Amino acid sequence: MPKSEKLVRLVSWNVNGIRACTKSGLADWLRTHDADVVMLQEVRADEHQLPEEICAISHYHQNWFAASVKKGYSGTGILSKAAPNRVVTGLGYEEFDGEGRVLTAEWDNLIAVSAYFPNSQDGGRRLDYKLRYCDAMADWLAKQGRKGKPVVLGGDYNIAPFPIDLARPKDNEKNPGYLPEERAWMEQFLQSGWTDTWRHLHPEEVKYSWWSARMGARDRNIGWRIDFHALANKHRDRLRGADILNEVRGSDHCPVTIDLIVD
Repeated sequence: MPKSEKLVRLVSWNVNGIRACTKSGLADWLRTHDADVVMLQEVRADEHQLPEEICAISHYHQNWFAASVKKGYSGTGILSKAAPNRVVTGLGYEEFDGEGRVLTAEWDNLIAVSAYFPNSQDGGRRLDYKLRYCDAMADWLAKQGRKGKPVVLGGDYNIAPFPIDLARPKDNEKNPGYLPEERAWMEQFLQSGWTDTWRHLHPEEVKYSWWSARMGARDRNIGWRIDFHALANKHRDRLRGADILNEVRGSDHCPVTIDLIVD
């Protein structure tokens, strides 16, 4: 590797409430895993409510974006070893930004976007909202990509991209996260020039990132892969690894990682 290049690890994790996840060891995990950038979703806390154990992690610069429309709901965060040059909250649309769903951090050589995509909910009650969010996100990524730096979109997409990505695809075709409209958007997004980094490196491996809390789904590994990192195709040669850390507990989701070469 040329001296001007370095390998960075990015992690994305829907913690399903940072206060509850911290009680299950989140702070210790952050210290020991020691990623360069950690993108969190479903933080569900205002900044003054963050656990002391998280705030005390001194080797990370911390940026947070809480929901303003409803307390204890949604919310995103980015922790990074290097201080970002620029941090942007939201997408510029109040209907999404009021829910604290997107946080972007930019450095000299990288842009990271932590995103918590909406759940389309039973009967597709929020499907139109979700698809508007998806389109706004695609526009935001295109705008960031014009800067020429690698852009990484890490988060909970609330969409399983392919049949291999959920335990029971046929049974879930009318359920949120696998509706035809959601799959069509994901297919179009990936075909527009973005790479699902995990599936690119592991084309046939079955591994999940989320499990229902009901009926022992996690212990039985009846899950979905709805958390991953997307990377523009033109930067795909920088990708060195991707993993799903399904042994890590503390949330109904598990962390997902990528390793990337940056200049």
